Amino acid sequence: MAFSFNVGENIKRTELHELLGGRRQGGISPSKKAPYVFLFTDQTQGALHGYIYDGENKEDGFYHYTGEGQFGDQKMAQGNRSIRDHEAEGRSLHLFDSSGGTATYMGEFEYVDYYLADAPETGEGPMRSVIVFRLNRLTGDRALAPARVNQFGPDEVKEVPVEQHLTERMMVYPNREPYEAERREQKLVRELEASWRAQGHEVCRLQLRPEGEPAPLFCDLYNRTSNTLVEAKGTISRTAFRMAIGQLADYERQVKPAPEKVILVPEQPRPDLINLARSQKIRVTWPDGTGGFVSTS
Repeated sequence: MAFSFNVGENIKRTELHELLGGRRQGGISPSKKAPYVFLFTDQTQGALHGYIYDGENKEDGFYHYTGEGQFGDQKMAQGNRSIRDHEAEGRSLHLFDSSGGTATYMGEFEYVDYYLADAPETGEGPMRSVIVFRLNRLTGDRALAPARVNQFGPDEVKEVPVEQHLTERMMVYPNREPYEAERREQKLVRELEASWRAQGHEVCRLQLRPEGEPAPLFCDLYNRTSNTLVEAKGTISRTAFRMAIGQLADYERQVKPAPEKVILVPEQPRPDLINLARSQKIRVTWPDGTGGFVSTS
């Protein structure tokens, strides 16, 4: 059966598959019955899987679409391969907005290329690599939903308020309740911010976007007066220290001149962790119990 839908036309997904074939579940649905690959997007549901890249990207004008695979690094196989190879296989790509149980036809698209990005596993699991396709629209002028990542802009370094407590995970799940460790981190950050401001220092946070990266990074605190980057951790475990060291190394590449680096923790850590941080030219600071902070040299 020939594809005869008009842009903006609504159809139940079950009816679409009865007519033209394709898998009834999942976002990518290649048909064995007709030369089509159907793509389904739902930004509300996509956000549950950390898909902040999906939508029209204002920087390049293409439609970005995250591939399939909810656990582990995504591979160029099955549905993902059907997008990449649709032209070589003689198939056309058709996008539907499937929010609300009804599929609204958004037009025909063509594969341009893809890039790799980070997203958590389904269920707020560990971060993994996902495939994000860039698609060029061929038909229709119906407005496409913008990608969530658009809101952050392309700036390599941008100051943001401390109150805008964004992290990479909170950027993906902006409405979820913070975990206890994150609450401890936020409390520590607010206390150090207040201490620095009382000393007359200018304090903010930095949004950092390494060249070519699709999403920004966010440091926990930045002291403009002393050019100091801070990464806060809610525990004094070795795992937390190793993570903080890596994050600070990632952040500092974007800041000129080279900043001082500090790990902020809730209490004094054991000596070897302090020595580990010191070996990377990072200071450690923690509350002294009287409203001030103790810092290593």
